[in-house]
Amino acid sequence: RPHRGLFDDLIDNWSAETTAGGGAQNTARGSQYMLPPDSVVYIGCVGNDSYAETLRESCQKAGVRTEYLVDGTHPTGRCSVVITGKNRSLCTELGAANHYKLEHLQRPDIWKIVQSAQIYFVGGYHLTVCPEAALALAKEAAAKNKIFVMSLSAPFIPAAFKDALDKTDPFWDYIVGNESEALAWAQSHGVKKVRVCSAIAEHLANLPKANAQRPRVVLITQGSSPTVIAVSGTPGYKEIPVRKISAEDIIDTTGAGDAFAGGLLAGIMLQKSLETSVNMGHWLAHQGIKQMGPK
Repeated sequence: RPHRGLFDDLIDNWSAETTAGGGAQNTARGSQYMLPPDSVVYIGCVGNDSYAETLRESCQKAGVRTEYLVDGTHPTGRCSVVITGKNRSLCTELGAANHYKLEHLQRPDIWKIVQSAQIYFVGGYHLTVCPEAALALAKEAAAKNKIFVMSLSAPFIPAAFKDALDKTDPFWDYIVGNESEALAWAQSHGVKKVRVCSAIAEHLANLPKANAQRPRVVLITQGSSPTVIAVSGTPGYKEIPVRKISAEDIIDTTGAGDAFAGGLLAGIMLQKSLETSVNMGHWLAHQGIKQMGPK
């Protein structure tokens, strides 16, 4: 609340650029960019305001179908990104995004969409809002042998929302995170001897799994360093180098992880190899950091 005035200040006095965002929604738009038309549906919660219209228009332009729960008592969530050089500071007002309800997901018309989908992607941030909805999708995926993909989203998710995250882990077919998030998971779970991404990835890959028909794939990104991959039932790990980019070409890294997940999901949906899917994620993230905002 002390920072609420920041949003208007940036828009009124600093010519701030407004763009659609929102973790998993960035991933949805990125994935649709690489898929045939009408491949992606995004479900979330917005307010009844101009920011919600911005999101609708952006998703429509990207070809993403939206099925929002509209909360008339809270504003659409916003996040200010203040960039200094190559670094950024984020200030978030979750607003309506913090008020999604399981009842919306269970509505017959929405659940019909769920049942028609082949892949479910849930951002870790949603575990702070409605973990029951995330778990409902996870269980549906396991029951119908569909693909459930989870993103750790931020270090505070495995640290502060460990119990909610742990309830989903038996259902992970793919789990995506960066090195900071992976280390936070290891620390919050008492895996004290594990300090490197490869070891954490292998540990995550071999956690108990509900749907034994699919292996678990763990992907840990490391910025400009190679992405680490571990697969349950396969000893060891693999590293896939990222695309090189010069420092002067980096404009804004906001949403880079979301873009990686979007490209990865597109590859999975198109039944590409794991390495190709990862490279698709690298390519989309590479495109994203060369421009302002998660576009």
